[in-house]
Amino acid sequence: MDKFPKGAILPSEQGSTYTTKEFFEVARKKNVIRSMSRMGTPSDNAPIELFHSSLKSETFYINKEPIGSNNIVIDSVENYITFWNNKRVLTKLGHLSPVDYRKKMT
Repeated sequence: MDKFPKGAILPSEQGSTYTTKEFFEVARKKNVIRSMSRMGTPSDNAPIELFHSSLKSETFYINKEPIGSNNIVIDSVENYITFWNNKRVLTKLGHLSPVDYRKKMT
């Protein structure tokens, strides 16, 4: 993936892959903000973990067919993000989608 929106945030754990100098440089060159939980505090990234859990359970886990290509995964994730932001209502947002909630608050 070569195109990232300005200010894109990459949540990750503190594993060796994500803490290498090489990974840091790639993220910096692509203007991606790295976000990690503090050591021993996995709740720091709880919002994105909830999103990932919903994404997997509402898309990939309900499919009986194996995923055939990276393009299918990319399309599924992009479609789900659009759905999540624009259509999926959340109780904590007064039964509004995130986009509708933001519009109402401004």
